[in-house]
Amino acid sequence: MTLGEGRARAHRGRLLVLGALRPSFTVAAYYLLPLGDRVRGRGALFLVAGLVVVALVVVWEVRAIGRSPYPLLQGVQALALSVPLFLLLFAEAYHVMELVQPGSFTVALSKTDALYFVVTVFATVGFGDITPVASTARILVTVQMLGDLLLLGLGLRVILTAVQRGRDRTDRTGGHGDRDRDLRTRDDR
Repeated sequence: MTLGEGRARAHRGRLLVLGALRPSFTVAAYYLLPLGDRVRGRGALFLVAGLVVVALVVVWEVRAIGRSPYPLLQGVQALALSVPLFLLLFAEAYHVMELVQPGSFTVALSKTDALYFVVTVFATVGFGDITPVASTARILVTVQMLGDLLLLGLGLRVILTAVQRGRDRTDRTGGHGDRDRDLRTRDDR
């Protein structure tokens, strides 16, 4: 293995580790940051600002995909950051809503309950054990459902297009796109 191949393999390894750790850091921040008490009364502003941050993260990640020698790994990282960030934003919004307007849902939502609820809505499972009761809660859940569709449809499309363009670029320039394509090493070919 040459020095360049060793550096490329190390870079790819760092991308894999970072991609695996990003969701963990995001979930840890959700539980550790005391946002609920600070956001009271400014929930709508928090949600709009959070959605802007998610959009900026997606734009940042799409640009990083285009520059990366491993666009597929960078795309996985983009999804590993943007989807949990989006879901945790709504989980915090539901938690804050329950603090500000108790009884907005059929059960009082702890942070864990709010996270569970947001994932069941995202996965379209809808067990029915937690449901929005107040009109404001129903509107917020509707906004999340529409956002879920946008994230899955438009967001995924944008990221996959960026990955394909990054692969095309690395293939044209002789970069590492061929190794990134199937996540195979040279020995596997």
